[in-house]
Amino acid sequence: MSAEVPASALVELPVFPLPQVTLFPRAVMPLHIFEPRYRAMLADAMATHRCMALAPIVNDDEPPAIARVAGLGVVMKHEALPDGRSYIVLRGLARVALDELPFVSPYRRARARVLVEQPTPVTDVERAALRAAAAGFVAEVRRRDLEVELELPEKLDVGSVADLCAAHIVLDADVRQQALEELDVAERVRLVTGELVSQTARLTSARGGMN
Repeated sequence: MSAEVPASALVELPVFPLPQVTLFPRAVMPLHIFEPRYRAMLADAMATHRCMALAPIVNDDEPPAIARVAGLGVVMKHEALPDGRSYIVLRGLARVALDELPFVSPYRRARARVLVEQPTPVTDVERAALRAAAAGFVAEVRRRDLEVELELPEKLDVGSVADLCAAHIVLDADVRQQALEELDVAERVRLVTGELVSQTARLTSARGGMN
């Protein structure tokens, strides 16, 4: 995925701080842009490389501190509204390490470095366990008549499978961020698998208590 990142975007990458939000490579995320500073950020991005980083907020300071590892995404859809607001869809391209630059109004920027994952071996059993854990959690959610969508193509590499699972069905924001920061593919697979198994167990237990 990193090959798709324009080099020009990494020099002075616009940063969009958001609470409990994690953008993973390959994942898509819809956003509503309405604050004036982020309208300006979007306009600058659209006029250049169309990229921005979604950086989780890590405390309540003013301005809030952001995570040092974020998801870099490209605007793949942009719907401008007459009043200046916009609806956009970001597609995750890469994990990046952020080195925040001195603030220049109206929005934050950072020098970014693409993080390359470590393709550690993942056994067939671990691959199957990840997909089974994802399917089990989705099935348990649907028992509650809740809609959840998760498409995991068969030929998708296992690191990307873990990323999409983390993006769409891992509920804990801290675990999602941990998965984003985990460059060791095998460790990320184990982390996401274990979290999905735990989530399913909690839902199953809660359902049993209601019987």
